[in-house]
Amino acid sequence: MHDAKAEKYFSVFFCFGKWGGIHYYGSRNNEVDLMSRYLVFDWGGTFMKYALMNEEADILEKGKVKSPGKKDTVESFFAVIDGIVEKYPGIDGIAISSPGIINSTQGVIDVVGVFPYLQKLPLTQMFQERYGVPASVENDGKAAALAEVWKGNLSDVRDGAVFLIGTSIGGGIVLDGKLRRGKDFFAGEYSSMCVNIASPASTSSYVAQLGTSGLIEKVMGYMELDEKIDGEQAFAYINAGEPNALKALKKYTDDLALTIFSINVLLDVEKVVIGGGISQQPLLLEYLKQSIQDIRTYHPDFLGGIQLPLPQVDTCRFYNDANLIGALYHFLYETAE
Repeated sequence: MHDAKAEKYFSVFFCFGKWGGIHYYGSRNNEVDLMSRYLVFDWGGTFMKYALMNEEADILEKGKVKSPGKKDTVESFFAVIDGIVEKYPGIDGIAISSPGIINSTQGVIDVVGVFPYLQKLPLTQMFQERYGVPASVENDGKAAALAEVWKGNLSDVRDGAVFLIGTSIGGGIVLDGKLRRGKDFFAGEYSSMCVNIASPASTSSYVAQLGTSGLIEKVMGYMELDEKIDGEQAFAYINAGEPNALKALKKYTDDLALTIFSINVLLDVEKVVIGGGISQQPLLLEYLKQSIQDIRTYHPDFLGGIQLPLPQVDTCRFYNDANLIGALYHFLYETAE
């Protein structure tokens, strides 16, 4: 017996795209939908996150594995990737977010500390040849900025900046609604900025020390802890209201606020958004906003009666998923066919 209702919801057929990916077409309410699927990676020094996503940036599945180490090889690195790609047959493309200075036009990581064996390799070409689908790679901080411009908390501004707090500090700069990469793809690499010109040879003089490791060190120092702790433990002390842990957080956000203010002196953006895992901690944003206001109490211009503009600060909408979403945006809208 012909079942019109069943036909309405279960008519299905497949076709093959130019790269061999399987596209799914299913009728729903008498309309035919095309659902493309993309495998998106967010590489980091500790974990390699991945997600199966569609073109609307919906995350269909996601997971993570331990990242290969600095002493691994190209072969062992791709062995990890192989194990993930094999789980998702029929994908339509691969998008990558990675730390490092990345020539996203050529698909080459020019400088990368966490995976030195990938440096200067034609990475997107290697992915395309190995997996038979188009591929792209973008810097993680710039990917986060793209995500926030596309669907996040920078979508309503023309000029903005993203600070991505991870092991180090990265980010992206958006001017006139467009991500700025610079001639050497170096724009937004805040970690290399010196904030203490009196000691330029010290690693503590650079913005890189404002990563999560810098906060952990401050908590350990203020609390006089002998045993090493991680970020989760640091915020356990902070959220419990431990006085010395809160002092450490305030010192950390004071340093971060002054860095954000200094960058805003150059860019004068409408909004700065903070991303990375610790950006989900409510006390971080609360303390950072207070630290921004506290600049008025010690900056010579303010003390001299000059009212300089202070940056508006918020969190990234997508927190830890920002890199994934931005990498997908780069693949879909900034990579040539």
